[in-house]
Amino acid sequence: MDATAVDLFCGGGGLTVGLRRAGFGVVTSVEVDRASCKTYASNHPAVHTVRQDITGLTKKDMRKAFCGETVDLLAGCPPCQGFTSLTAKYKAEDARNRLVFEMVRFAAMLRPRAIMMENVPGLSRTGVYVQLRSQLEKLGYQLSDDDVLQVADYGVPQLRRRLVLLGGLGFRIELPSPTHSRDGRGGLSRWRTVRDAIGHMDPDPPTLVDARSSGGVQAANWHVVRTLSQENLARIRAARPGRTWPSIPEHLRPKCHRGNYNGFTNVYGRMEWDRPSPTITGGCTTFSKGRFGHPEADRTISVREAALLQTFPEHYVFDTPYMEHVCDIIGNALPCDFAEAVSRQCYEALQ
Repeated sequence: MDATAVDLFCGGGGLTVGLRRAGFGVVTSVEVDRASCKTYASNHPAVHTVRQDITGLTKKDMRKAFCGETVDLLAGCPPCQGFTSLTAKYKAEDARNRLVFEMVRFAAMLRPRAIMMENVPGLSRTGVYVQLRSQLEKLGYQLSDDDVLQVADYGVPQLRRRLVLLGGLGFRIELPSPTHSRDGRGGLSRWRTVRDAIGHMDPDPPTLVDARSSGGVQAANWHVVRTLSQENLARIRAARPGRTWPSIPEHLRPKCHRGNYNGFTNVYGRMEWDRPSPTITGGCTTFSKGRFGHPEADRTISVREAALLQTFPEHYVFDTPYMEHVCDIIGNALPCDFAEAVSRQCYEALQ
């Protein structure tokens, strides 16, 4: 293999898909969640996966895990929920906020030639991020400028903004240039759309209950949906693509969304065929948790459709029988095509 990589906080393997496409041989991954590890191992059996709390791993543990291989790239997507706008009021107490410093600890232990970290934009506005950059620079890494990238600009059929930090040990790695744009100007391709990603899918997939009684969710390739309540079925029939709950007649809305409600409005909506999807989250198959309604059919998007909007391969294995687990794996992942674009930037700099 030309270049080696370690994937920290690997989840179900979205980042590893991108690393491998870019030319890296991923030698070791680290993840604490059991369901994510099982899915990761089913798709990347050659990678030594360590299922353990990352804070307890030592240099000796890691050296043993990859048999003394030198590490060219240390890549990681530390848990970001503590820095999102949805959890802003809990930031001070969220223990996950400190996990970004595991990138520093592992960089000091392994001395990789390059580092790559992804997180939510909110991290860049914190003292944690200032400390993170300072500590990496003290280790000798020259870091990319602070910037937030739009994954749709890199071929992902989804609107999702991500903070990306790249660093080389004694050299600089610039952030990758966009390959796509909203209108295709500048010789770039147009943004990919919901239609591009899922337009070929069966518009009438089975519900979770039906799939389990007729071969199972794996036989259906996880192209399954939740059963909608009669109330939500009426709401989705009234919803208009690209619109949110104000487009639904007030008498159909939940009581908490009536009258002078001024909370979250980006819920109970349908996607649009010819635009990128909204951000895919762990609630991607629940109508009340976002604009996750199918553009045309009276249902939400399926689990497999959510995975395709995250640019997972069409037959990527989600090795769990539980919809909640697989939706979390998909929603927490770095979109594979975006991971590939950023990983390729690192690979070319290393070459």
